[in-house]
Amino acid sequence: MSSVRVECVVSSGFGIGESPVWDEKEGALLCVDIPGRRACRWSPGSGQLQAVPLDAPVSSVALWKSGDYVVTLGTRFAALNWKEQQVTTIAHVDKDKPNNRFNDGKVDPAGRYFAGTMAEEIRPAVLERNQGSLYTLCPDLSVVKHFDRVDISNGLDWSLDHKTFFYIDSLSYSVDAFDYDIQTGKIDNRRSVYKMEKEESIPDGMCIDMEGKLWVACYDGGRVIRLDPETGKRIQTVKLPVDKTTSCCFGGKDYSEMYVTSARDGMDKEWLSRQPQAGGIFKITGLGVKGIPPYAFAG
Repeated sequence: MSSVRVECVVSSGFGIGESPVWDEKEGALLCVDIPGRRACRWSPGSGQLQAVPLDAPVSSVALWKSGDYVVTLGTRFAALNWKEQQVTTIAHVDKDKPNNRFNDGKVDPAGRYFAGTMAEEIRPAVLERNQGSLYTLCPDLSVVKHFDRVDISNGLDWSLDHKTFFYIDSLSYSVDAFDYDIQTGKIDNRRSVYKMEKEESIPDGMCIDMEGKLWVACYDGGRVIRLDPETGKRIQTVKLPVDKTTSCCFGGKDYSEMYVTSARDGMDKEWLSRQPQAGGIFKITGLGVKGIPPYAFAG
């Protein structure tokens, strides 16, 4: 096993950094700052962080086959033209819940954009429960609602054989699996594949590697963990120098680097002085496993 190395590559503190996605065409990492209302793109070559300011909390970003991006913004699915810094609303959800916003989202292997909602937090991980739902924006721009009564809709990904959908509702402290039909995008037969240990705290964002194992960022746990969804066992833990690790993805030329976002919202001065890199983006190398390229929205 090669030696694992963790380094902070972007230290300009995100309030809540989320939704890291590797953009192969640009050779850059996409991500968002939810309360900062900005979509960001960081280029390892130049070390430059570009940002597009948005008009609502932006919780996830994804590639679009057209070359632009799609985002979840407030309670909207929207198109983002990076060059023009323009946003166009595609669809609106949860219209009857003005206190809701989208949270994590990701594109499935067939090019559908899955994303879930939650109530706005009173403070981190404290909110009105059961207010969220899981949705899909289909390539024909219609929206499907899968289920409701979600607390904090979070990490999501699909098995390598495209038969299982993995999903996290954070306050269940569980990583769940569903049977998944790639033809229709339907999900059913929900079950838990991993229950969080106390010190791992709250499960947040998630991604899958080339060996079909899941990586979960542990909010307030200061780590990412690698799980085997077949056995329900944790295989590996990588600790980071910040507590509020939020999400993870693979990237770099051959998808052998892992990028981890983090948050600083809810931390007082004393806590921040102990963890000055809180809200930064971290790169983990030497994991000895690669990820798979992200799917692009097919709309």
